[in-house]
Amino acid sequence: MPFYPTDRLALFIDGANLYSQAKALGFDIDYKKLLDEFRKRGVLIRAYYYTALAESGDDFSPLRPLVDWLDYNGFTVVTKSAREYTDAQGRKRWRGDMDVEIAVGMMEIADKVDHLVLFSGDGDFRALVEGVQRKGVRVTVVSTVKSQPPMVSDDLRRQCDDFVDLADLGDIIGRPQRTHQPRFLQEGRTRAEVEAEDEV
Repeated sequence: MPFYPTDRLALFIDGANLYSQAKALGFDIDYKKLLDEFRKRGVLIRAYYYTALAESGDDFSPLRPLVDWLDYNGFTVVTKSAREYTDAQGRKRWRGDMDVEIAVGMMEIADKVDHLVLFSGDGDFRALVEGVQRKGVRVTVVSTVKSQPPMVSDDLRRQCDDFVDLADLGDIIGRPQRTHQPRFLQEGRTRAEVEAEDEV
C-alpha cells in the first residue's frame, strides 16, 4: 500500500466495525501493534477510536477497560452512550452509531493531513471519502472481503484511493482470539501455578 515517510497520517477506527471484522477473520486487534505499524508508515498525527458505550444503571460496559487503555496509550477516544432497545425476541440490545462523529472528525482534520486511514467497511462513508478526497487527501480503507460474507461495501472500495484487506494485516497487528476461560483453566493448572510462572 502506498504510504510515504513524509505523509501526515490520521487513523479513524470505527470500533464496532473493526471488532466484527477481526472476529470474523479469527483474530483480535493488538492496538499497540496497530499504532506502532502506522507510525512506521508516516508521520502519525492522530489515531481516533470511535465507539458507543452501553452504560446505564448497573450495567458496566465490557468495552470500558479497552477504551481506558486506548485513552492512556496514544489514541484519541470518542465515545457516546448507546441507546437501549428490545429486539424482536424480547432481548435487551444496544445501538450506537458513530457515523456522524467519524464524518465530522475526518472533515475537521482533512486540512492538516495528507492521508487518512479509515478502518470501516460501512458504505455510508462513500460520500465522506469523496468529500475528503476533494480536499486533496488520499484515503485508504481497511476492511475485509475475505470474511463470509465480505464486510466492506463495494461502493466504498471503489471510492477510496487504496483498499487494504484486514486479513493481510492479521500477522502484523493481530493476536489469537481470546477465549473466555482464564489461562490456568485452559491449561489444567492452578491459578497459583500460573501466577508463579508469570512472576519469573
